Amino acid sequence: MENYISLLGSDMLKYAANTLILWIIGFIPQIVIALVLAEWFVDARLKIHGTQFFKVVIYLPNLIMASAFAMLFFTMFSTNGPVNSILMSIGLTSQPIDFLGSALETRSLVGFMNFLMWFGNSTIMLMAAIMGISPDVFEASELDGCNSFQRFFYITLPQIRPVLAYTLITAIIGGLQMFDVPQILTNGQGTPDRTSMTLIMFLNSHLKSRNYGMAGALSVYLFIVSGILCFFVYRMTNNDDPDGSKAAAKKQQRRG
Repeated sequence: MENYISLLGSDMLKYAANTLILWIIGFIPQIVIALVLAEWFVDARLKIHGTQFFKVVIYLPNLIMASAFAMLFFTMFSTNGPVNSILMSIGLTSQPIDFLGSALETRSLVGFMNFLMWFGNSTIMLMAAIMGISPDVFEASELDGCNSFQRFFYITLPQIRPVLAYTLITAIIGGLQMFDVPQILTNGQGTPDRTSMTLIMFLNSHLKSRNYGMAGALSVYLFIVSGILCFFVYRMTNNDDPDGSKAAAKKQQRRG
């Protein structure tokens, strides 16, 4: 119990906020772009050619190890890296930019890497979910005069709700376990000023110092938090009245 109490008095909540911020930066663009790409690739009216090629291309970053991805970005965005060399050669800046010297730029890089690694996987899953919707539903919506936005928000999104729930839950678990990208990019320091230190990096520091009691207590906290968040996501995305019969029965009772 002393370990649990000590964690609450430590910087754990600060690192939890860091983890949340890094997750939001990476996940929000990921799910938005994945939904848009999935809708485009599946929509027969757009007649996009070479969809198989695009599927392979957007999924390729998912096959690269996160550690290799982080090392690549660390080399590219270092003060002596190619990005700074290009910016200086074309005259956009006279001095090298320290991309890892500010909280905003470091968090943006971490979020961008997480986005690149996982948006392809989300796109493939959402495409499979949309392809599972009966074409008759879309044909009926066109006959009724639905536009693209109405079709997407009132037909596609409700029909792929189970897959969206799965995507959100796995993203939450992955966000809580975020470690390798910020660990390598900041050399395990969470720089600058520990603004990119995640909960798993904090746990790893306890393991390095052989403080296994604190590490175990933090693992239990992570398990509880992930369970609570996944439960709320499931309740928000689960439709317990798919045919509207319950809502109709409630209206009938009110009228009676």
